[in-house]
Amino acid sequence: MSRTALLLLADGRFPAGGHAHSGGMEAAVAAGSVHDTAGLEAFCRGRLHTAGLTAAGLAAAAAAGHDPLALDDAADVRTPAPALRHTARRLGRQLLRAARATWPSPELDHLAHHRPQGAHQPVVLGVTARAAGLTPLDAARAAAYESFGGPATAAVRLLGLDPFEATAVLARLAADCDTVAAAAAHAAGRVAAEGVTVLPAASAPLLDITGERHAARPVRLFAS
Repeated sequence: MSRTALLLLADGRFPAGGHAHSGGMEAAVAAGSVHDTAGLEAFCRGRLHTAGLTAAGLAAAAAAGHDPLALDDAADVRTPAPALRHTARRLGRQLLRAARATWPSPELDHLAHHRPQGAHQPVVLGVTARAAGLTPLDAARAAAYESFGGPATAAVRLLGLDPFEATAVLARLAADCDTVAAAAAHAAGRVAAEGVTVLPAASAPLLDITGERHAARPVRLFAS
């Protein structure tokens, strides 16, 4: 098992397309709900405990070897907003391309064959983690971190925030990230006995609403 693989997978320079997405941050900035470091921290904490927890559970279950197609269907159910479903599949498709080039595996090929339009990004992340020799907890950590790391980076670009202060926000959320990842991995460990319904399904209605509004905007810096 390679912890270096986890660093590579979580690195923003890994060509998985995440740099083009703000995770709802651009819409939050446009609405005026995030305009400073305090607002950034509140947004990131909320996203981690909702969308991040849900994504971490799906990623952990996929990394544990559970059927990725069933997990992809479960991700659809957990993503009620069409714009966010489209975004998740778009990101999943890009991640799958990068993953198959980096860690070739029959499981990644199987997912690409059965989901040519793209599987949800957290599911692809989990299968990728498995191909890289990582654990379900590793996959959960990567998914949880992505849920607030991307928006924090976007906020620096959108608001011109001090990048040192934005990084400090990430550091303050580290303990929460570990807690969320552990809960997600624990739920994934119950899937074999209880099915995918045991996975987290935390909702964030405001992210769904602003995601739809953002997709309809004619001019935007980020795709989501």
